[in-house]
Amino acid sequence: MLLMTIIQSGVDSLKRAGKLSARIRHTTNMIFKCRTSEMGGHKQVCPDGHYERVQWNSCHHRFCPQCGALAIDRWLARQKARLLRCEHFHVVFTMPAELNPLWELNTKLMTNILFKVVQGTLNDLLADPKRLGARVGVIAVLHTWGQTLFWHPHLHCLVSGGGITKSGEWKPVKNGFLLPATVVREMYAKRMLAMIREELGAGRLRVPEGQRAESWQRVTIKLAKKKWNVKICERYSHGAGVATYLARYMRGAPIRPERIVSWIRDQVRFSYLDNRTDPKVRRVMHLSTEEFVRRLFSHLPEPNLKVVRHWGLYNARCKDQLNECRDLLGQSAVEDVPEMGWRDFCDRLGGKAPECCPTCGIRLVDGPVVMAERKQWPLKLPQQAA
Repeated sequence: MLLMTIIQSGVDSLKRAGKLSARIRHTTNMIFKCRTSEMGGHKQVCPDGHYERVQWNSCHHRFCPQCGALAIDRWLARQKARLLRCEHFHVVFTMPAELNPLWELNTKLMTNILFKVVQGTLNDLLADPKRLGARVGVIAVLHTWGQTLFWHPHLHCLVSGGGITKSGEWKPVKNGFLLPATVVREMYAKRMLAMIREELGAGRLRVPEGQRAESWQRVTIKLAKKKWNVKICERYSHGAGVATYLARYMRGAPIRPERIVSWIRDQVRFSYLDNRTDPKVRRVMHLSTEEFVRRLFSHLPEPNLKVVRHWGLYNARCKDQLNECRDLLGQSAVEDVPEMGWRDFCDRLGGKAPECCPTCGIRLVDGPVVMAERKQWPLKLPQQAA
């Protein structure tokens, strides 16, 4: 895979320059070994003895661009089994670019602040009797990158178009209208800035070197006058489509391999959509390999940081209330979804079944375990184009 080769070359360059952190080193050690003899594996054999091969294990690292498809599919199956049979809305909360320096230095704290503010904003507005007056279900997923891999923190939320009232009745949104975007935007901005000021005042937010917390307090005053970006998309008749979109970015690198155009003379060329001018036109960006990999790994999630969270009816602790809503909507209670095996996942992909003997077509069976080998990394890179 060309993307993996580019990553390996860029990591080598960062290492020589002394810019490779321990966290990135650990991540690359995992993803470079993915599906190689370094991970160990097991043999797959034809029951009639026609064919055998070794199936190497995956690394299962959430940043690996190679092996997240099965985990994504399992997550998506669990979410689809829990979704209410009602309209859903896709709401996007974006952080102003002026706050990116704070985000880069305080990724974990700023992430938690963003989730907390968005949760409170949606819950309070939708629980207000003057609006919906009900408890809804929300699935929120954090993305920190834009098309060019620069910092662009934003939260995608899948929101049920209705909820359960205090009296136990199901109440749908009126006329397909979730909330006024202006009201959501103003409350979101006000609460976010208030929390940032509080954290700055308490000294829990680090500021860039050579700057003072007081100067960032003044930045928040200016941002209070700015129009914040909150997008409430048109309603969807069901939530499965939005859930599928959110699942795509749960695991793997921030860029899909198919967006890589070329890698020539240590220059990476990749396509992107310019949302500021014409979002329908795909352009090509040129970056050095080192800069490309630096941007890529700047979005590596902090250890143990949850980038997917469930609120309200979709929270795991609200299973009884969710089932109550499902009953009101004519749905059966939530059932545990059998975890899809990798063989079934491969079969579902269609085409020529890779789990069958190429000679007789019989399904391969698992053979003996193959122990992991020890190799020196990095491996020799292929030659770049001239």
